[in-house]
Amino acid sequence: MAIKEVKTSTELDALFTQLAEPFDPNEIKWRVTHTTRDGSRGAVVAYADPRAYTDRLNQLFTPTGWTRTYDVSTVSAVTRMKKDKLIQTGKVLVTCTLTITGLGCHAGSGEDWADEPNAMTTAEAQAFKRAASCYGLGRYLYNLAEMWVPLNEHRQPFEFPSLPQWALPKTGAPVKNHPASGPRPAAIQCGPIDQRITGKIEGFRRILGDPIYGEILWRVARTQKANAIPNAQLQTNVAEAMERASRGIRKAHSLAESIGDTQFVSVLDRLHIGSMTTIQNLEALKHLVSELEGLAGQPAA
Repeated sequence: MAIKEVKTSTELDALFTQLAEPFDPNEIKWRVTHTTRDGSRGAVVAYADPRAYTDRLNQLFTPTGWTRTYDVSTVSAVTRMKKDKLIQTGKVLVTCTLTITGLGCHAGSGEDWADEPNAMTTAEAQAFKRAASCYGLGRYLYNLAEMWVPLNEHRQPFEFPSLPQWALPKTGAPVKNHPASGPRPAAIQCGPIDQRITGKIEGFRRILGDPIYGEILWRVARTQKANAIPNAQLQTNVAEAMERASRGIRKAHSLAESIGDTQFVSVLDRLHIGSMTTIQNLEALKHLVSELEGLAGQPAA
């Protein structure tokens, strides 16, 4: 299908406005770039997966209305410090040229150390997004300031920052999704919330610990904060999931009392669990309870 050439300034302005529209907040991810010396706080920056960029281009121009090409080169015999050691490595250099029918073409460059996992993928993504930003697509992400957040013992954020209002998409007519973009998750219904359930959910944090508490919030409600759950039904679902997890915690405590401190500490060490409030995830909790049940069922020596 031929793409109609854009001729009027009004049409151009409308297209560039749509290109520059912020992504849905669900598309935004956060990366820790560096931390304090003790690892208690880290600087995070926002970014979007390249698929969010291709989806927007497909929505506005269809897959036949834009193309991209990559030129790849490498630099060898480069040394750098990695984990306090001087290593011999190289660099992967990528240039992406993005062409949109009727709007011309722009290029962007990306690079990564050759010894890094997925170096080529990282450099290609960086180059593509930089080329896209020349049209305004994703450009607003460069205006988000680096933000510092508390980190857990695994150097992961307890909570991610909230996006400012200007970095959120404007409400209006929904953009029709192009089939080439793949299925999109259903929109979450916003509605009345129950502050009592919010308080109940927040109370589980002390019982479950930050890793499991955060996992349940994200799995069930796709949020990092209890007060950001959008409706009462999701609040109830989150509270029920946390209650089930807390029963697992209580069962683990009960089993620990029956087998004694020595065996209990041995199990924690074997599973690399520092304490009951730092269990990495729900799967680790399930494994812990299973191990404790096995020991509790054995006859005393």
